[in-house]
Amino acid sequence: MNMKRLTTLFTLLCVGLSLFAQGKVTTRKHMFADFSDKITKVVMCGNEVLDGALRQEVVDIWTASPFEFCPMAEYESLKKSDKYYFLVITAGQAKGEEAPMVRFLTLEKGGADKGDNVALRTEVISLPLCPAEGGDGRELVYLPALVKGVQEFALQAMESEKAAYSGMNWFNGNFDRKGGIKRIYLAREDVSESVSEKDVEKYLDEDIILCDEDEADKAYTDKTYNTLVSYTVSAGTWSYKMLLEADTDTLYYIRKHKVNAKNAPGFLAEDLKRISKKR
Repeated sequence: MNMKRLTTLFTLLCVGLSLFAQGKVTTRKHMFADFSDKITKVVMCGNEVLDGALRQEVVDIWTASPFEFCPMAEYESLKKSDKYYFLVITAGQAKGEEAPMVRFLTLEKGGADKGDNVALRTEVISLPLCPAEGGDGRELVYLPALVKGVQEFALQAMESEKAAYSGMNWFNGNFDRKGGIKRIYLAREDVSESVSEKDVEKYLDEDIILCDEDEADKAYTDKTYNTLVSYTVSAGTWSYKMLLEADTDTLYYIRKHKVNAKNAPGFLAEDLKRISKKR
């Protein structure tokens, strides 16, 4: 083999290895591997009540990375820096909606500017918090589980490519593994109007308690042992349905569906069927 051909093969090998390496660094697991080492900026949204609650829950729960609180103006100035992660309340706008309809608790990694004035931030995970125009106060009850959920997902995304790409579906593994042994408080207000009485009788058992919203919230704030409580966030195009464990602030179940004439907001019959199958 002459020297020219050997040089060419060596060059191609180096290029191939370089491309392989580049492919690896673009995986989400690799991208989030520095999460625990970097400061997470917890962004205050300007709502005094919500900011106060978020601040307290982060102080009580957040152990995965160093954190600092910052105002929205500081977030705007730093969001293009990959030196930080940001825990921020965002507003989501679905296709066809004229304005954002749902607020999310979002963890994102800052990103550099490519020159087109677009910040290349990368979302780690977003969990529904409340309607964009403001919640009814229930979001404050379940905020601990959402903060903990974001943290748990980020830690798993550092270790597992599967988790990193699963998004919200990752949390359903909790229900698949342990949901069958939990008592469930299901608020009537969280059940879709599309669900018939026949469906309720068919899928609910003696340990799924259909109750008023206040009773469900009290079961959660009382940290009732071995109990899941329902919470829904519905606005605009989508409805998000969740079950959260009261005594551990753990998100066990989360699904979403598109709201239409057939499927009103809230837990659908298919949710009740899916839940009953694990019991």
